[in-house]
Amino acid sequence: MASAAVRFLLVVAMCGVVALPSRVAGARPVSGAGFIVEGGVFCDTCQAGFETPASTNIAGAKVQVECRDRESGVVKYVADGSSDDQGKYRIYVAGEHENDICESVLVSSPDRWCSSPLAGRERARVVLTHHNGVVSDKRVANNLGFRSNSALAGCAEVMKAYQEYDD
Repeated sequence: MASAAVRFLLVVAMCGVVALPSRVAGARPVSGAGFIVEGGVFCDTCQAGFETPASTNIAGAKVQVECRDRESGVVKYVADGSSDDQGKYRIYVAGEHENDICESVLVSSPDRWCSSPLAGRERARVVLTHHNGVVSDKRVANNLGFRSNSALAGCAEVMKAYQEYDD
């Protein structure tokens, strides 16, 4: 009788281990389970073409993760999101996209003063496959940016730090 009870407890324990989530400390996500794409959205307030100390975060910016077929270029998957009050976004992307080219893409800014996508910073490539040696399901995209309508006062001082001097 005791051995039957022990076997029962072993079966229950094994079922509990199998039922543990795949994202337990360092565990590899189940293939095809999906990804979390994280990034930020900023306003290029100095019209520098890149982030500076004067750049500000944009809350409520619309962002998409889109995945295109590597061969045809046809969009196969789109997931929508928006930035929080810190200008950060987290977008869940379902499935495995090993044969796709995936990018975070700016859609729109709620700030009319800073709503033109910044050339070269309007999209950021992300690799969304579990077959690349990365065990985490979190992917961090480069920050995306909008360009302000005019430079803020004080930007000349900020830009001096980026100037190169020839001797």
